[in-house]
Amino acid sequence: MQAFLSSSIPATSYPRSSSFLPQPPPQAPARLALPSSAPSRAAAVARRDRCVAASASSSPAATAAAMEVPATMKAWAHDAYGDASVLKLVEAAAVPAVGEDQVLVRVVAAALNPVDAKRRAGKFQATDSPLPTVPGYDVAGVVVKVGGQVEGLKEGDEVYGMISEKPLEGPKQSGSLAEYTAVEEKLLARKPKGIDFVQAAGLPVAILTASQGLEKAGMAAGKSVLVLGGAGGVGSLAIQLAKQVYGASKVAATASTKKIELLKRLGADVAIDYTKENFEELPDKYDVVFDAVGQGDKAVKVVKEGGSVVVLTGAVTPPGFRFVVTSNGSTLEELNPYLESGKVKPLVDPQGPFPFSKVVEAFSYLETGRATGKVVISPIP
Repeated sequence: MQAFLSSSIPATSYPRSSSFLPQPPPQAPARLALPSSAPSRAAAVARRDRCVAASASSSPAATAAAMEVPATMKAWAHDAYGDASVLKLVEAAAVPAVGEDQVLVRVVAAALNPVDAKRRAGKFQATDSPLPTVPGYDVAGVVVKVGGQVEGLKEGDEVYGMISEKPLEGPKQSGSLAEYTAVEEKLLARKPKGIDFVQAAGLPVAILTASQGLEKAGMAAGKSVLVLGGAGGVGSLAIQLAKQVYGASKVAATASTKKIELLKRLGADVAIDYTKENFEELPDKYDVVFDAVGQGDKAVKVVKEGGSVVVLTGAVTPPGFRFVVTSNGSTLEELNPYLESGKVKPLVDPQGPFPFSKVVEAFSYLETGRATGKVVISPIP
């Protein structure tokens, strides 16, 4: 691990796709009420805001000081696959090199995803980048350095995004669970106005998965959809996008008893308590079933003839199809107006944000499968 930590790592670049989403009228952003609250959230947000205050300053001297980049940084890394205990906090990891088409982001917040845990456990090590690894796909932060080919971003810009184009195919060796990460410009978007860094960090992987999955399933105005796992990071956004972006005629979703009211606040017309009802035994059928929890064998029983079943995890039963997200900054830019207007709201688990020192605990919590929305790490460090 030491050799890796004392060297810098370049990465590759990918193109954006074209615009496809309609734009909503502006409204004031709003926060989503959660089943419970975390007393540490306000203090963590205050620490985070102090962390980025220099970057937001209009003073040239303060801005220049904020843009100074050290040679080393704090980072979480692992040089073996396994459970969360393989992660080690490194005090002097090398700050990654910045490619011509990349920017260096000072990380303010990062989020964890099930794919992070699977990667760490070695579930796709045949296509992973070499060990040791600094994990993390989701990032929100401030640009502190730009490559020579970067045209749309500048130092001081507040950005968010998913830092690797293909999460299962050669993801970056130096991820977002660090003070700095290098990212292709075209994988990033400007942070939505009215959304804080913690909320923004929890969005990229989840909202891109929800948006692209619904698109590939042929979701369109007037169609119905069932979201399995509606209170999770992806599911909560799939409900909102289906309703607010795609114009679904009916949105149904599953969750446990204590999260049923949350499903309704997210916009679900039908909230199914999976501890009391088996959704596959109910009479309703749907044009699209969005399976975020690995119940593809049951999902196909409630899809209409000619409909689609999107499967994110677990076994795939025809006519279901496997879907893996692709990072795309353009899609995030297109979704920004929905976030800024409050039509689509980020959902951060009330246990967080977890401080940078508690990454192992955050992973352990994520892997219980009981998180509501996204598990976020902030401030960093």
